[in-house]
Amino acid sequence: MSDTSEHPISSFPVPSLEELPDDIRDLIVAVQDKSGFIPNVFLVLAHRPDEFRAFFAMHDALMDRESGLTKAEKEMVVVATSAANDCMYCVVAHGAILRIRARNPLIADQVAIDWAKADITDRQRAMLRFAVKLALDPAAVSPEDHAELAEHGFSREDVWDIGAITSFFALSNRMAHLTSMRPNPEFHTLGR
Repeated sequence: MSDTSEHPISSFPVPSLEELPDDIRDLIVAVQDKSGFIPNVFLVLAHRPDEFRAFFAMHDALMDRESGLTKAEKEMVVVATSAANDCMYCVVAHGAILRIRARNPLIADQVAIDWAKADITDRQRAMLRFAVKLALDPAAVSPEDHAELAEHGFSREDVWDIGAITSFFALSNRMAHLTSMRPNPEFHTLGR
């Protein structure tokens, strides 16, 4: 973990593991055991335990459910929309997950910098065009946007998934900005 005295992971108080309710501490320790480190988002959001539980329940409901989107495509949505929202934490953290899920060390950087020119399929490009539009100009989303996704084989449920992931990570991006959340150094090398 980074030196929190030199580079704090949050501008808000970060509780120690010992201070946390048992269920939250157990979840964080399980994540640490699986990944080898504690992603800072867990520690930062543990500042408000009830919101932590709701946040991660929604995250898991969206990202772990069976879907017409692959796990890598879900991460593409997170990376592209987080880049559009200038969210360093989510681009770095979910970029690492995208590299792993796509088994491609270049894809996250391409999607974050210019998804329109990334080495992705036309279907994925349509998905990201819709997601970024929803992230940046939600009132402009129209039935034509839904029709374009249908032309690329996305079902109504897939469109919901794209929209729900975009919307959820808009919250996540804003919380990362609010708290000045720093990405863990470990994320930068994962999947490369």
